[in-house]
Amino acid sequence: MAFQKDETFVTGRFKSVGFALKGAIKLITTEHSVMVQTSLGVILTIIGFAVGISQTEWLFQTFAIGLVLSIEGLNTAIEKVADFIHPDYHEKIGFIKDIAAGSVFFAAMTAIIIGLIIYVPHFI
Repeated sequence: MAFQKDETFVTGRFKSVGFALKGAIKLITTEHSVMVQTSLGVILTIIGFAVGISQTEWLFQTFAIGLVLSIEGLNTAIEKVADFIHPDYHEKIGFIKDIAAGSVFFAAMTAIIIGLIIYVPHFI
């Protein structure tokens, strides 16, 4: 079955959202690192309600969770494409995958710093 592009604006957008939702579900249900990060996001959301963080803190927390999950999704996509192109170990593919993983590291460190700024004052 060949792909047929939907030229209408409204139905095309609904299909795009459907594909994106399908991809997000696949990411959450198949990738262990995303499962862990999603669980941490849920836990921090529950803690946020419990300690009563401010609206501004909610904005930063939501941004941090979204940032980490988004970058992890891109990292996973890069790894899957790299493995598809070159299934065996290759030094250049390893370099590309390391760079993608480094991006997740930056996002995760940013999220940890944001979390500490938000939650440390609530527990001291």
